[in-house]
Amino acid sequence: MKINAFADVSLRALLVLAAVPDGTLLTTQNIADAVGTPYNHVSKAMARLRALGLIDVERGRSGGSRLNPAGRRVTVGRVLRELDTRTDPADCVAPGGPCPLINDCKLRAALARAREAFYRELDTVVVAELPGSGQMAPVFQLIGLRPGL
Repeated sequence: MKINAFADVSLRALLVLAAVPDGTLLTTQNIADAVGTPYNHVSKAMARLRALGLIDVERGRSGGSRLNPAGRRVTVGRVLRELDTRTDPADCVAPGGPCPLINDCKLRAALARAREAFYRELDTVVVAELPGSGQMAPVFQLIGLRPGL
C-alpha cells in the first residue's frame, strides 16, 4: 500500500514531535526543516493534526507545537485512516469515463479489504514509540537542538 504525501508529511511531523521531551515546543519551521518538506505543506499538516486533537499549539514569540497525551498514544493505523482522502483504493476510471467493469466489481472489494488489513496491522504501532535517538540526533542537529533533547 502507498500512503499519500499529506499523510507522509503528517507522520514525519508526529515522529519529530514524539522524539523531543514532553512539553518541548517546536515551531512549524523547525519541523519543516527536520522533515525536509516545504513550510506550507507542514503548516497544513500541523493544522490537521491539531484538528484531530493530537498536538497542542501555543501562539506567540516563544510558541510552537507539542505532542499532547492523545498524540503520544495514537497509532499509525488511526492516523492513516484519518488522513487518507481516497474513498476508493482503486482508480476505477478508463480513458472514456468510469471503468466498464465497475458494476459489482470484486476487485474493488478485495482492495478495500486489503487496505483495511494494512491499517489494522498498523493499529498496533504507536507513533511515539517509533523514533530512536540514532535516527533523530542528526535531525535535531539540523534544526539546532542539543542532541540530549
